[in-house]
Amino acid sequence: MSIQLLRDQEPWTTELLNMTVTALKNVVPLSPKVTPPKVLRSELEMTYGVLIGFTGDLKGNLVIRGDVNTFGNLGQVMFGMPLQDEMLQSFTGELGNMLAGSMATLVSLEGRATDITAPTVMQGSSILAGYEQSIMLSVHYEMVGKLDIFLMLKE
Repeated sequence: MSIQLLRDQEPWTTELLNMTVTALKNVVPLSPKVTPPKVLRSELEMTYGVLIGFTGDLKGNLVIRGDVNTFGNLGQVMFGMPLQDEMLQSFTGELGNMLAGSMATLVSLEGRATDITAPTVMQGSSILAGYEQSIMLSVHYEMVGKLDIFLMLKE
């Protein structure tokens, strides 16, 4: 699936969204159903997920939001065993690491220098705000659940 250019968005943003989908397909061994991207016009609210920062030529954050059951189901598919408590938190952080790392590799292949920060697993009521541009992709995996992936870009 290739994402079409969002109205009023730079071509680089569209490339980055396509890199996100490619990275997702590289990391998760399932076929995703990806909805068209949406520009987030308000702060991001979440109760469970992971945040990874990007530094260098690409500045901002990647946020993966979903419910605990979806992350648990995905972990079971990827590792063949149920994940709970600390193992689930560890998997959630590692999923963010794998996705952001794959994206950073794809970005570097385009001649842009970037690096990622350590993952921050977020639990409980959280609000993220203050980004110049936030774009959301919703990804649905049959028998697993839905994840929302946010690119929260600065500059």
